[in-house]
Amino acid sequence: MIQSMKMRGVITNNSGENYVDSAVKILIAVVLGGLLLAGLYALFGDVVIPTLETKIKEMFNYAG
Repeated sequence: MIQSMKMRGVITNNSGENYVDSAVKILIAVVLGGLLLAGLYALFGDVVIPTLETKIKEMFNYAG
């Protein structure tokens, strides 16, 4: 009787149930954040900065 109550207590114990779920969510968030930062870095490096540089040079070109 006592052993069956112990087994029932062990089976119904869910104290560590959400650790794996939380770890997977954190891992997904870190990977998505890294991809987003890499995309923004590529966008700014290839598109925004060269365009901004040419606009600034055109703006201060007093000869033309």
